Amino acid sequence: MREVGAANAATLDNAKGFVPGTDGFAEACRALDGRSFGYRAAKRGFDIAFSAVVIAMGIIPCAVISVAIAIDTKGFPIYSQERVGRLGRPFRIYKFRSMVADADDVEKYLDAEQLAEWRRERKVTDDPRITPLGRVLRRTSLDELPQFLNVLKGDMSLIGPRAITYDELSEYKEDAALLLSVPQGVTGAWQAGPRNEATFENGERQRIELGYARNASFREDARVFLVTFGAMFGRRRSGR
Repeated sequence: MREVGAANAATLDNAKGFVPGTDGFAEACRALDGRSFGYRAAKRGFDIAFSAVVIAMGIIPCAVISVAIAIDTKGFPIYSQERVGRLGRPFRIYKFRSMVADADDVEKYLDAEQLAEWRRERKVTDDPRITPLGRVLRRTSLDELPQFLNVLKGDMSLIGPRAITYDELSEYKEDAALLLSVPQGVTGAWQAGPRNEATFENGERQRIELGYARNASFREDARVFLVTFGAMFGRRRSGR
């Protein structure tokens, strides 16, 4: 899926024996992190400042959205799920609930074809579990607002690869350490790009996400940041 130098190839070979979350896997991730100290420091500073402003400005709107979600879904408005973060460390990601309260009971809502898609991609086209309000939240990306708490805490960055589950990490095989060498993002090259066409099955999603991890830079972050607004307001989004 990618070409690497001899040193990185050796690192990847060593990483195969490590489990995400262990010291050995974390060391393999650090060895594959090609970002400069200046870039990392500046990006973290921007993450803190930007997320703090969004949280401060969004307190009242988020309170209103939370009440509407509680009425719409009959569940707690904030959805939390374990995801794998930088260096293979677990964290809890926060999102506004956009599905019915018992959405984890997938067999209750999905037919055989939809179940196969969900197990393969962890998302479903025209997912029946998404509520009417949830579709609006997803289309406008408002469901992602609670993730700025994750950014402020340092679990995530504003821009980076999609935060995935440990099950989904298996799709990256020996490239898992490269993927997790950078922080996961609220938005990223895959989210702001052809996300419906770029799937795990065809390998395009892995190619896009690994491409960002390999080439993370101010220029790429600026491009993704600008394209994201087009994705938010220019077309409908699907997936979880």
